[in-house]
Amino acid sequence: MATTDEFLNETHEQGLRELEDFLRIPSISSQPEHADDVRRAAGHLAEQYKRIGLQNVEVIDTAGHPVVYADWLKAPGKPTVLLYGHYDVQPVDPLDLWTSPPFEPRQQDGLLFGRGSSDDKGQIALHWQAIQAWLRTTGELPLNLKVIAEGEEEISSIHFEDFVRANRDRLTTDYCVISDTTMVAKGFPAITYALRGLIYFELRVEAATVDMHSGLMGGVAPNPAQALAEILTRLKDSSGHILVPGFYDAVRPLSEEEHRQFARVPFDEAALKQTYGLEALQGEAGFTPTERNWARPTLDVNGIWGGYQGPGAKTIIPAWAAAKVSCRLVPDQDPKAVAAALRDYIDEVRPQTVRVSLTELESHSEPWITPVDHPLIQAGRRALERVYGKAPAL
Repeated sequence: MATTDEFLNETHEQGLRELEDFLRIPSISSQPEHADDVRRAAGHLAEQYKRIGLQNVEVIDTAGHPVVYADWLKAPGKPTVLLYGHYDVQPVDPLDLWTSPPFEPRQQDGLLFGRGSSDDKGQIALHWQAIQAWLRTTGELPLNLKVIAEGEEEISSIHFEDFVRANRDRLTTDYCVISDTTMVAKGFPAITYALRGLIYFELRVEAATVDMHSGLMGGVAPNPAQALAEILTRLKDSSGHILVPGFYDAVRPLSEEEHRQFARVPFDEAALKQTYGLEALQGEAGFTPTERNWARPTLDVNGIWGGYQGPGAKTIIPAWAAAKVSCRLVPDQDPKAVAAALRDYIDEVRPQTVRVSLTELESHSEPWITPVDHPLIQAGRRALERVYGKAPAL
């Protein structure tokens, strides 16, 4: 009888083909025209769970996209672990920046390219292949397992909390493992013990009810595109420090051990700049790039538009301009308090010649942290050190 490792090695190519089939489904949760594709991805995943021997497999409807559930509960006296993942993916725009079609997986230099390959379909495929390896080689799992995959993670899990509350008994577990994080470096083990929260807004600035001719109204009418730019530039200083009063008040400072753990993680600034075509890195003084990237709150402009954007010239003063703005939050920031502070500050700094509205899009998500001495963290550390031969960073 093959061991689990031998089984995985023997079925490696088949496992890649299974993942590629999953990646071909354009399960973009934010775009209504892909709603059927999202449901198709849920059904495809359910079929995989049935095929490998999981039980009680179900595609469960919500007020939005469905949730896929499965379990294996045949280890009496052993703990129960809930594995979480998501099968929806981000939009693929702009398509002209892709070097191959996003939903046609491509292998190159030992890597698999395709939308969702690392967020989060790749991790889900690793789950079902590892579960299959255990069941095929030993006939059982070493613990009780519940598996759940949602279809709305990329749109802030807007119906997931209601689903969890409605299925509290079904989802009861001793431990929960979130499999939606990345490896910090190839061959370097690490455990993600905290996740930042998110709030997302659309900021709209209006000056008039219609676009105006700049030859008739230039020098008289306020320009909302400029007003929007003025507001946005007052949200942060040139180093990236956020200027909204009270924004940092509740931020939990990093401990000395956290500073030490972050310093262990490999960081290659030159490689990062080359990968993304950056001229330089930017961020708050007093923190390393890794600390700023993982453990500090952020405020970013995600999109900006307004006025004439077609070919040629059109000499107007636009009636309005808009931007999308998001904040990543850390423990112990309160999304509602941060949203209120941002709203008050924008109202304070806006030019008084324009009208401003700030609309929160979707639902916010709160930051989350697990104590580093938690038994599951310690078990993960032991397992990773056994495999990699070195202690994982946190």
